[in-house]
Amino acid sequence: MFENLTDRLTQTPKRLRGQGRLTEENIQETLREVRMALLEADVALPVVREFIERVRTRAVGQDVLTSLTPGQVLVKIVHDELVAIMGEANDELNLRMQPPAVILMAGLQGSGKTTSTAKLARWLKERQKKSVLVASCDIYRPAAIDQLQTLAREVGAEFFPSSPDQDPVTIAREAVEQARKRVIDVVIIDTAGRLHIDNEMMDEIKRVHAALNPIETLFVVDSMTGQDAANTAKAFNDALPLTGVILTKTDGDARGGAALSIRTLIGKPIKFLGVGEKTAALEPFHPDRVASRMLGMGDVLSLVEEAERKVDRAKVEKLAGKLKTGQRFDLEDFRDQLQQMMGMGGLSGLMDKLPGMGDIPKGVRSQVNDRELVRMVAIINSMTPGERNHPDVIKGSRRRRIALGSGTEVQDVNRLLKQFMQMQKMMKQMSKGGMAKMLRGLKGRMPFPMP
Repeated sequence: MFENLTDRLTQTPKRLRGQGRLTEENIQETLREVRMALLEADVALPVVREFIERVRTRAVGQDVLTSLTPGQVLVKIVHDELVAIMGEANDELNLRMQPPAVILMAGLQGSGKTTSTAKLARWLKERQKKSVLVASCDIYRPAAIDQLQTLAREVGAEFFPSSPDQDPVTIAREAVEQARKRVIDVVIIDTAGRLHIDNEMMDEIKRVHAALNPIETLFVVDSMTGQDAANTAKAFNDALPLTGVILTKTDGDARGGAALSIRTLIGKPIKFLGVGEKTAALEPFHPDRVASRMLGMGDVLSLVEEAERKVDRAKVEKLAGKLKTGQRFDLEDFRDQLQQMMGMGGLSGLMDKLPGMGDIPKGVRSQVNDRELVRMVAIINSMTPGERNHPDVIKGSRRRRIALGSGTEVQDVNRLLKQFMQMQKMMKQMSKGGMAKMLRGLKGRMPFPMP
């Protein structure tokens, strides 16, 4: 996410080397680069103009402290202004009411409303410990109701059945009534979308909204449509009292223009980011963390939170105990580490949150392919327990058998074993208290999977 913007923004402050003070003259070229970066990211022009002017006003005349370079001062100003245009903090869902709290999902067809409904249901159940009922008022799109029922089953949410011959308002009312009787905390109503905004669509969703008076009305929009996403959000906001936005498909959006435009143009906060196809791929939107990612500074807080939720502590403690007693790190342990990494969004997901990723060449970053993690696990699974515990025995004929069993080439098996040996060496250093030495050795290098 935001790769193109990050590439440009991390390079521009380097033009200010050797300056003792930020002036109109020495930041002019840098601000021009920032402006081009934002326009290339498909940020709406009025937003770009306002942003550049605010940065210029704050930057001109700033003295450079002895501990900072001019580039660092400008990065701090740009970071603060990015946070300002996206919203100062995460706007949480407002569920403070007598249950059931009703959330209405709105948006165009194809924006990801139905999937986002399921993702939000899962997020509410797992993070907020709420009971959730979902219902579909989409009586037009073939199989929309069946899709939501399938997703509800996957995420463990209650599903209210409906049919294409019913009125959307009736469906919505009956779903809320059932939730009230069953003392369910939250009801999420998935509404119909269209390929474009039309009067019929707006009239229908207005009727549903009036019948329910939802506590939250969330607009679901595809981030890859750039500033068109902001324009569509503005049209919906004129018709409905939106309370927030869910920005979907951000994992495929290298520009980030929608995230930077929406808050300014419609005055409503982005509340969540859809960061993948799986039902767990929904993140609360934290403007300060996203601004840090855009500037190549990573997002360590989100990384720590994700690790706390998804890392198997029992396996971590088992490995720590094993290393502490001097036992060798083996391929079983290596497979566990790969699977834990996959559970946290893979290498691409981790890279997005690690500081300093903007300094790694784009060509190197593009080689990161999470499918390789799956292939590496398949290779290890193709080994016998004895081979996983004693990798030294894996010679020529065994390597050919393992490659055949995992659907890979012998070269792939060789590469994995080489990476394993490097990891084993690192773990040995850690067990001897050589963490600081190991980190110094890793400085500037990234252990990527097979290209």
